[in-house]
Parts: sequence; C-alpha cells; structure tokens
Amino acid sequence: MPGPTLIRAPPPDPAKSVIENVLELTPLSSIGPDIFTNTRELWHPPGARGVYGGAVIAQCLSAAQQTIPPPSPANGNAVFLIHSMHCYFVLAGDSTIPILYHVERVRDGKSFITRTVQARQKGRAIFTTTLSFVREGSGGPTTINHAWDMPGGAVAKLDDALGEKSSDGDADAEGLGVQGSGPFITKRLAIENSTSTDIHSKKTRQWIKARGRISSNDGPQSHLSALAYMSDSYFIGTVARVHNLWRFSSPDKEKEPAKIKDHPMAKMEDEENENADKQRPRASIGIMVSLDHTIYFHRPRDIKADQWLLSENESPWSGDGRGLVFQKIWNKEGKLVASCVQEGLVRLAQGGSAKSKL
Repeated sequence: MPGPTLIRAPPPDPAKSVIENVLELTPLSSIGPDIFTNTRELWHPPGARGVYGGAVIAQCLSAAQQTIPPPSPANGNAVFLIHSMHCYFVLAGDSTIPILYHVERVRDGKSFITRTVQARQKGRAIFTTTLSFVREGSGGPTTINHAWDMPGGAVAKLDDALGEKSSDGDADAEGLGVQGSGPFITKRLAIENSTSTDIHSKKTRQWIKARGRISSNDGPQSHLSALAYMSDSYFIGTVARVHNLWRFSSPDKEKEPAKIKDHPMAKMEDEENENADKQRPRASIGIMVSLDHTIYFHRPRDIKADQWLLSENESPWSGDGRGLVFQKIWNKEGKLVASCVQEGLVRLAQGGSAKSKL
C-alpha cells in the first residue's frame, strides 16, 4: 500500500514553525532534475473532496523558489522574488499518496524569471501553476506608487478579539492537520454590510498569522510560502458566507458527521445563522470547489507571515454555478502586501436530484 509520503517523514524540526514543517519538500534528484515531493502528509479538510488547496499552492511556490539562481557575480548579485502566480486546480489531491512537483525552467531573463510547476499523482496533473519572479529594484529609483488603505478600525477590532477568551479554548485556530495547534491562527471579524441586499457590497475580514516564529534561514521565502498557504483559507467560501448558505453545517444536525459538526467553520456558520433573516429560506451548498487561484505579491519584503495580517474578501459576481472572490491582504502597519483572486464552483443542492459532479 502506498503511503502519504514517498520517503518516511523525519521528525518535525523544532527550530522551525509548524507551517514550515508542514510545507517542507524533499528533492528527488535521483529521479530527475527539479522534481520534489511532500515531506509530510498533507491535510484533508473535513467534508472536502481532496487535500487543502493552500498546501499545494504553497509547495509549488516553494519548489519553484528552489530553482531560482541565488545572487552571484555572474548575475550582478541580483535577487529575484515572486511577484505573481496563476494556478489551476485540475483534480482533487489524495492525501493518502505522495504528490510529485515537476518544475519547468521556462525563462531566465534579466528582469524576470518564469517557472511552471505541475503537481502530479498517479501520473496525472492535479494542479498546475505559472509563476513569475521579478528582479528586486528593477523598476528604477523613481516609480509610481498607490495602494488601497487598510479598513479603518481593523487593528482595534483585532485587539478586541485578542482580548476575548473563547469558550472553545483555541476554536479560532484553523485545525489544519495538527489538531489544536494548526499551522496558522485566524481571528474572524463580523461581516461588513451583512444586512445589505447588495451581495457584492458585503466584505468578510479576518486576521491571520502563522503559529510560532518562522525561521530566517532562507530569507523571505518561507514567509511567502506561508502567505500562499493561508491565502486559500475559506477563500471561495466567501461566496457561501455573503449569500448565507449552509456549507459546513446544515439544518438537519442529526445527519451531520461529528468531524463536520465540530469543525470551527461549522460553529461560525451556526453563529452567523443566529443573525440571519429568519424569513428567508437558507439554501445549502451541493458542491463548492476552487477552480483557479491567483496571488499578486506586491511587497514581498514586508510580508511577515508570523505576524498579524488582515485579509478582506468580497465577491463581485456569482452565476452559472460559479463565484468570484477578490482578496486584499495588509500587514499590521497598513501596507497592502498582496492581492488574490479566486473563482470556484458553487452549486446549490438541488433537492432530490443526483449529486453534483465535475
């Protein structure tokens, strides 16, 4: 029987944070150049079709980063950092077998480096991404600059949330595969414009950060991979939240598996249902999966994933069984450090019809 990793996983490195251990890759140079595999088993969220997408996104970024030439006299001591990655989820990842990451060195230019990465299982691509790295400082000494401001009062709301003691102990921590001590912590804020009939005006916000302290052994790379991991946290789920749809929990509590019923997101849905319009019937999700995912890293050096980051999500459109979500991410100093876009399949349960399939 195949296991979740190709090579037996070593003990977690105590000098590294949880998220660094979760995302660790093993190079497979004996198989071929620029091939990597997950060092540890990947998390399969309760109720999901496959492994947590953020892990595959982050490990693809980590694999690509390992093929970027380091500063040297040959390249003028140039430092190349990720500025964008465009991803497609092709098939659900199986957490019981290893993933192989194949990196292709598409182009090495003076200002930009391009890589593609395919994540494969059983010889089939389950995920593909194209990544672009920019030479630091290549924009010149004078540049144009503008950015969205952080929402007012967000830091004060974080301070309030940190001052509240949860009745569930660590219920606000994402249990991403390390029960009770997941790779990152989240503090969710109330939905902005929650009572509006204009769905596109609603905004969901949360403060997130990696648990523990990320080591500085590889410069900003671990922080960037950690941000990529966290960026997929309930991303397409924003559509369900702004439409007040059942996903993790349902009106029929007796039929819910315990692992779904006790999930932090199910508890959040129950709390939001208390404030929902009781006159409106509440639909249930039949199937909701991510189709694609884009990250723009605006200020890589200002991304400290082990410090609080504010994520704000909004959905400008949904239709034809799909939904689109935009995400902005600020650091606590108010700098917009990243923007993300995701489209996903959001199909409603259709009564007695057959289960929705891809």
